[in-house]
Amino acid sequence: FRRPPPGMASAGRWGRWAWAAHWGVRRGLSREQGEPGSLDAKPKSTSQVPKIYTKTGDKGFSSTFTGERRAKDDQIFDALGTLDELSSAIGLCAEFGSEQGHSFVKELHKVQCMLQDAGSNVATPISSARESHLKRTSFSEKPILELETWIDQYSDQLPPLTAFILPSGGKSSAALHLSRAICRRAERRVVPLVKSGEADANVAKYLNRLSDYLFVLARYAARKEGKEEKVYTRTEP
Repeated sequence: FRRPPPGMASAGRWGRWAWAAHWGVRRGLSREQGEPGSLDAKPKSTSQVPKIYTKTGDKGFSSTFTGERRAKDDQIFDALGTLDELSSAIGLCAEFGSEQGHSFVKELHKVQCMLQDAGSNVATPISSARESHLKRTSFSEKPILELETWIDQYSDQLPPLTAFILPSGGKSSAALHLSRAICRRAERRVVPLVKSGEADANVAKYLNRLSDYLFVLARYAARKEGKEEKVYTRTEP
């Protein structure tokens, strides 16, 4: 267990999230391997375990990874909260997918890890970041290219679109459509930060590509499960 740097224990949730994502310890996930870490391993002393509550945000302010205090309704925390919501929704998709034996569940788990890294980047506003911060929380183009590979693989197994598809097609598919919609909202929250120079453009690109991946995966899940996708039909007045 790696002790947080001085001052991190009193930092806001998102500052701790960025630090933990860098070292791969948040919720037992390894950033390097993308696999669950050991939840059974116990630290040598309880003094090393930070409490889940710090009370530092009780007045409506929280800290970024750079140590900057901002109001909780700041654009950065709005974006981070939406990324957290997206990861939670994808976690639900993974559970539904596991019940159906879908092989793409491993991909969804990897996406959740990448969203953790995306959050670390967003939690490190460039305007107040040191070079050491930027190195720890950089977001590369590689995961974007990986998403494109996955999209192409699933698209090749699907019939062409001939109508507007409504969110449907069974639990797995519907949950993936819901995640897609949340992903679009996350992208809308991140784009202003990119435009103002506070976040890496690759984060917004990743979210843009991720929504396409979730759409294609929703169609793929419905097809594999033999579920009907509902299509839009115009209602006559």
